Amino acid sequence: MTANSQLQQTLELIQLERQADLEYYRQKVLLRSISQRTKEGTTWYPLKFHRHYIGTGERLIVEVERTNHLDQPHAFQSGKSVSVFSNASGKPEKHHVNGVVNFVRDNLMTITLNSDDIPEWIEDGLLGVDVMFDEMSYREMEFALREVMKAEDNRIAWLREVLLSDKPAGTRPLPATALATIEAPLNDSQRDALHTVLAATDVAFVHGPPGTGKTTTLVQAIVATIKEEKQVLVCAPSNAAVDLLADKLDQQGLSVLRIGHPARVTEQSLSKTLDARIAAHSQYSDLRELRKRMEQVRGKALKFKRHFGHHEREERRMLLQEAKLLKADADLLEFYIVNDLLQNSDAICCTLVGSSHPTLRGKRFQTVFIDEAGQSLEPACWIPLLRAQRAIFAGDHLQLPPTIKSAEAAKRGLARTLFEKGIARHPRQTSMLTVQYRMHEDIMQFPSRYFYHDELVAHASVRHALLRPNQAPVLFIDTAGCGYTEKQDPETLSRSNEEEAQLLIRQVEQLAEEVGAEEWVNEKITLGIITPYRAQVDYLVKLAEASTVLQPLYGLISINTVDAFQGQERDVIAISFVRSNEKSEVGFLGDIRRTNVAMTRARRKLMMIGDSATLGAHPFYSELIDFVQGKEYYKSAFEILY
Repeated sequence: MTANSQLQQTLELIQLERQADLEYYRQKVLLRSISQRTKEGTTWYPLKFHRHYIGTGERLIVEVERTNHLDQPHAFQSGKSVSVFSNASGKPEKHHVNGVVNFVRDNLMTITLNSDDIPEWIEDGLLGVDVMFDEMSYREMEFALREVMKAEDNRIAWLREVLLSDKPAGTRPLPATALATIEAPLNDSQRDALHTVLAATDVAFVHGPPGTGKTTTLVQAIVATIKEEKQVLVCAPSNAAVDLLADKLDQQGLSVLRIGHPARVTEQSLSKTLDARIAAHSQYSDLRELRKRMEQVRGKALKFKRHFGHHEREERRMLLQEAKLLKADADLLEFYIVNDLLQNSDAICCTLVGSSHPTLRGKRFQTVFIDEAGQSLEPACWIPLLRAQRAIFAGDHLQLPPTIKSAEAAKRGLARTLFEKGIARHPRQTSMLTVQYRMHEDIMQFPSRYFYHDELVAHASVRHALLRPNQAPVLFIDTAGCGYTEKQDPETLSRSNEEEAQLLIRQVEQLAEEVGAEEWVNEKITLGIITPYRAQVDYLVKLAEASTVLQPLYGLISINTVDAFQGQERDVIAISFVRSNEKSEVGFLGDIRRTNVAMTRARRKLMMIGDSATLGAHPFYSELIDFVQGKEYYKSAFEILY
């Protein structure tokens, strides 16, 4: 297939994904009653309005509280687009205003409104908030794909052929001093990756398996590139990944400008946002004064009633004209401030879709860095690539893939990222990091063998790190023959295995008792309980909350799905595989990249519980069971129970 025919297919697939996402939203939100939406977590209703205040960038923020205090999971999180509404009018068309969630904690939510004024109806009661469909991301992805397809005789056309066709990627010889300016201590594989990045004239790929210091390497590559090019664009698919990079670059003493809605940015990164940097600019007081005068003049003009004479009409016209001129002056000053900030920033950081921000319109960069590229949809990657001369991708395509709602689109190729395609096409432009600094060598050994050609090496600082001396770093408990059968929730279709969950919590309690609650807390030992299914997460949370043994460790324990643990690590990881059935069906456990992520979160202890009779039908799990048996890290549940 030619590059353009591949892009045409990708365009069709992203349109298919948009339809699936919209249909999901329609079914879950638009076609549900308010009580159904509230029960399913796509709506909070009723809400109590607490207060409003002006936040970063003079944006209006409201704080609301869910008064029914329902305990089930919900769809709200920082950065989500939402609609705040009121049913108090008693009319079918409800009052509403759109906004973005700042943060959610328990039953409290703060929302930045897309409005300059607080709505009059906000204190009328019967308030609620709905999640909204993200139309803008799809629009930007489709636009980018079309731009890439029609490109001719320019840099984006060249990159298109390098990434999707057989055009070779270029390199340049590096001066011997090129890496000498790097002050951070890097290992050999990290220095090789840095060399690959700096020598690339078109594209380079940094493959970072779990715990190998991908972020550290990428930050040093960005620092070295800025020394040569003065400014770079840094992107990632999620706000959390962008914020992490922005903070790390800031720690290197670089001037960082974070493009994006302040509500979608962590507290540590707020000071780097465009809004905050504008407010801190030396000429911001002049801008504020201009806007204040404009509002005063405008307010004065609008005080005139509808019926007035020639003199009043003329005065109103002159006041509105003055307000218009003041607005033009304010806009011009803001344009100057924004451009001043853009010119004087070393690294401009944003999400992939965020790189289409109006502030960056017409801006071009020598290099764009894309982190978490193994989780980035191809159409989203083309958005920042439109602005770049060359591209550096970093990630791991053997960990979690992009989230895709359309099974058909995923099957037909949307799940295959530009990073994965590029690594296959350009092995010479790819460097894999091989020294991992996270886990005991026996926790690392099986994932290294299965996914990374046995090339990973545990650094001396972690190689023999155990939770307690003489305690096995890995344990697999086999529930085969115990009759622990999985169940499926008829509404959500998620699965759970209650007996397996109970056994896992008992094992975690036993571990906590062996260490001792006081020592556990004093040493701040972190524990992650991971399972692929939301229904099992909910049941495990209930069991953990009811446990008197685990109660003192609250705050050191996290229980969640695999996806929520991507990029994180814990001292102890306990995994519940859930699947146990007569047909030996493993379902989406068949995407073994998820299990790679789950296993490689552990630093000093990895516990796994599953049914070998079901799991063993899949070659990956069959090999895993052989591995733990060979290492004597295997126990039958019968040994524990009887």
